[in-house]
Amino acid sequence: MKIINLVEDTQGENSCEHEHGLSFYVETEKHKLLVDSGATDMFLRNAELLNIDLRQIDTVILSHGHYDHAGGLTAFSKINPIAPIYLKASAGDDYYHLAENKERYIGIDKSILDFSQTILVHGDRRIDEELFLYSHITGRRYPAKGNFQLKRRVNGGFVQDTFEHEQCLVITQGNRKVLMSGCAHNGILNILDRYLEIYHSYPDIVVSGFHMMTKSPYSEEEISNIRKTAVELMHTGAIFYTGHCTGQAAYDIMKDIMGERLQLIHSGAELLED
Repeated sequence: MKIINLVEDTQGENSCEHEHGLSFYVETEKHKLLVDSGATDMFLRNAELLNIDLRQIDTVILSHGHYDHAGGLTAFSKINPIAPIYLKASAGDDYYHLAENKERYIGIDKSILDFSQTILVHGDRRIDEELFLYSHITGRRYPAKGNFQLKRRVNGGFVQDTFEHEQCLVITQGNRKVLMSGCAHNGILNILDRYLEIYHSYPDIVVSGFHMMTKSPYSEEEISNIRKTAVELMHTGAIFYTGHCTGQAAYDIMKDIMGERLQLIHSGAELLED
């Protein structure tokens, strides 16, 4: 199995460009996957630098309905109009960031919904024996403060986004399971609680942003929640790869607790190959 980051927020390997976005190339025994596509077509250029032919992708997974994960799908569809694109049916709703009396659309390009290769997912979805998508994450332990600025427009007004458009990918390879979640808006612990409910054990590897990044300093409560999260993640026995929306400050706090069990993602970096 191979996992290579195509786009992330920080400069990394092989002169790859970086942007506020996330995208991965994943190669399994049976599949060549694209998981998210960053904010622009940058991931295409990085893939070329990394000698990855995205025309061979057979399956695309969109983790949730935000532009920084779906922005490259239109460009991808032009070079690969065949690979199915799995996204939650609600990923096409109107999502906004509200702050300082300003509203900014952060949803996907609606044209994606009309692609012939687009498959709308309702609830959990087994693709095959290797790939499984799940959602229905209802827990709300340690909610990220940044989530409260993320809204859904309904009938001309705004309601709190409950992130029903978020889905998680589980990849099974032999006896090993890898969990991939774009930003973990629902909270990484709540996502793992749902995983435990389905599989009755924890994954071996988790690749996910933790959505802890903030422009203002953390409160004591937020620091405490970050530390508690790290301690609970250690109890799972998994190895975690994170970046994008986690934030360096949160990563540093968690790294002190998790050590080598927590690794930082950079644009163009190879996370796993065996």
